[in-house]
Amino acid sequence: MRLDLVTLVVAEYDPAIAFFTEILGFELTEDSPSLTNDGRPKRWVVVRPPGGGTGLLLARADGTHQAAAVGDQTHGRVGFFLRVDDFDAVHRRMVDAGVEFVRPARTEPYGRVAVFRDIAGNAWDLLGPA
Repeated sequence: MRLDLVTLVVAEYDPAIAFFTEILGFELTEDSPSLTNDGRPKRWVVVRPPGGGTGLLLARADGTHQAAAVGDQTHGRVGFFLRVDDFDAVHRRMVDAGVEFVRPARTEPYGRVAVFRDIAGNAWDLLGPA
């Protein structure tokens, strides 16, 4: 058993795909036409970290209720955790790409950490070895 996908509600597909693939280095593993429950067109878009693992289903907000969740899926808490082997290199690449870091990098007993926001505004921890 494994957790395969987590939905991330986004404003639009293509900017979200670009953020996760070009800036974070995820792989676009699926981008297929699909339909909403009532038959309107949508896309099934999945990005995954290199090498697999749990993926993100990038779901375009459908209606005002879902649009209100964009960037606030965990109500201001860090809700996503991206673990990397080379913290300094990834952090530097993300800063150079203009990613918003809301707290400076620091060392904790569990390793290096810095909080950043994704394209939608959700808070993530970038985690690496101490």
